Amino acid sequence: MVATTFPTKFGLSVSPFIQRGVQPTLLTSTKSLYSCNKFNPTVLSLIKAQAFNILPTRPLYHLQDSIFFHSNSSQGMLGKVLVVLFVAGLAWAFPALLPPPPRTCGSPGGPTVTGPRIKLRNGRHLAYKEHGVPKETAKYKVIYAHSFGSTRYESAVAPLETLEELGAYVVSFDRPGYGESDPHPKRTLQTTALDMEELADQLGLGPKFYVMGFSMGGHSVWGCLKYIPNRLAGAALVAPVVNYWWPRFPANLSTEGYNLQLPQDQWALRVAHYAPWLVYWWNTQKWFPYNSVISGQFKMSPPDIEVASRSAKHASEIQKLKEYAVKQGVFESLHRDMMVGFGKWDFNPTDLKNLFPNGEGSVHLWHGDEDWVVPVVLQRYIAERLPWIQYHEVPNVGHLVMHDPAMKEVIWKTFLTGKKE
Repeated sequence: MVATTFPTKFGLSVSPFIQRGVQPTLLTSTKSLYSCNKFNPTVLSLIKAQAFNILPTRPLYHLQDSIFFHSNSSQGMLGKVLVVLFVAGLAWAFPALLPPPPRTCGSPGGPTVTGPRIKLRNGRHLAYKEHGVPKETAKYKVIYAHSFGSTRYESAVAPLETLEELGAYVVSFDRPGYGESDPHPKRTLQTTALDMEELADQLGLGPKFYVMGFSMGGHSVWGCLKYIPNRLAGAALVAPVVNYWWPRFPANLSTEGYNLQLPQDQWALRVAHYAPWLVYWWNTQKWFPYNSVISGQFKMSPPDIEVASRSAKHASEIQKLKEYAVKQGVFESLHRDMMVGFGKWDFNPTDLKNLFPNGEGSVHLWHGDEDWVVPVVLQRYIAERLPWIQYHEVPNVGHLVMHDPAMKEVIWKTFLTGKKE
């Protein structure tokens, strides 16, 4: 029988087997009933996957020695069959866990680049779109972060007439992995905030600028408040998605908000937080419902239904924008968003200090009381913990607050001028 020493360089401990007097070897004999020869590539792939944190560590491999290791003890035929079935199952399941590589814009065979981009210091590209008055004459300069599954073309950006009235220049950008911005596999709240800072510097927006984020784009604004506070003239969070695992959230409130989600979304969020290596498989498998927003089956409040119905005439255009958003692949856009947004944060937003103690700027938070996507109860708590945030709870308004033309104008004017309409 030929045996190959198990590669311990991947960080897999073999000491439990050695302590039991078992030789830590991987069988390669085709004559042995223990033979796993035809599955060896899969096993090795799993080992490598564990080394790169694609699979959970240790538990998969700390099994009985009859699974991957040879011992001198007798085994029943049933155990041998189970070994083969188990490894066969791994061989079948492993490819489904790994997302395909992104089709980076501008790369050979990848999607074409159709708009302006900047090249960041680390070599990645960030696509952007300018709105409003020329930045050279603008009174207000704003960087806008789009929502989940959207792009720099998001209609939540104020119409030209409003921006001209305000004297505002707005630059929206495709967050990493979306649209035509390069994917960033190591994306965090901090890296996105630094991307926004570099975008401002390369476009010449000056030492200070405003930031606004809608829905999932709110995470980018929280990142700016934490990591580049000295660059901000003001900030606006509009219906920002919350992370239910922020440590300062009271358990009862966090549970209340979490339980308001659809069961399939509760599971999707659990996976994003506790098992990010499963996010791709979870949101692409067909066995049971996955994230409702990704599937387009999320529950909408009556106000949101009304807003959406007014957009029905633009259905074909909206569909094209959705496809544009994920043209480099769903993993580095939608799925990465979930892993970053609902994963472990390096800071607690409710611990942030007032950026503008002398009133030289302001931070706003808008939320509709009929938002069924992001429960308003958690925003109320944030407003209590951070009284320096100007909290605007809008009655009879849902999550699509920035797609309501009247509300959108009110939000932009209040944010930039401080005057409530």
